[in-house]
Amino acid sequence: MKSRRCSQCRKKGPQEEMLIRNLKAFCNVECFAEFAASNITKLAEQGRKVERARVQKKKQALKTKSEHLKECQVAFNRFIRLRDEGEPCISCGRYHQGQYHAGHYRSVGSAPELRFEELNCHLQCTPCNNHLSGNLIKYRVNLIKKLGIEKVEWLEGNHPPKHYQVSEIIELKAHYRKLCRDIEKQQAA
Repeated sequence: MKSRRCSQCRKKGPQEEMLIRNLKAFCNVECFAEFAASNITKLAEQGRKVERARVQKKKQALKTKSEHLKECQVAFNRFIRLRDEGEPCISCGRYHQGQYHAGHYRSVGSAPELRFEELNCHLQCTPCNNHLSGNLIKYRVNLIKKLGIEKVEWLEGNHPPKHYQVSEIIELKAHYRKLCRDIEKQQAA
């Protein structure tokens, strides 16, 4: 006489006395009902996960180029703030408890091709960035001290326009998010 284990309560019993459904064996109808009920909740949860993933993928596909650019800019700015953490404001040289921005030397409006250029963006306090329009005269002086005159003159020169494709923007966003994670791991260690 062959014995099998119940798929629900895990008790062993003779195969002839077991209720067999879809290659699963159950010692009685109650065990089968419990198993079916628990499976329904598992299947429902799996269905919700699949649906969430499908909706998320659809949302990504519907995003415009400008939405991808905004997300990439957020990731880039976060990277700059993490990279320069602990340094003073590039313009006024102050350390303070307020909020810091990722301040561009050449603004995104005047030089969109330098939008994601790491040499063009540094930690800047909110008063300098917002209220003093970047405090560019002091920014330039401190930038020369930090990078050297050649790199500052390169930033001030003309650059070919960059026309990013959506795929390139997504790659850049992933790149800067990875750099942020790496910096945070180093700081945590």
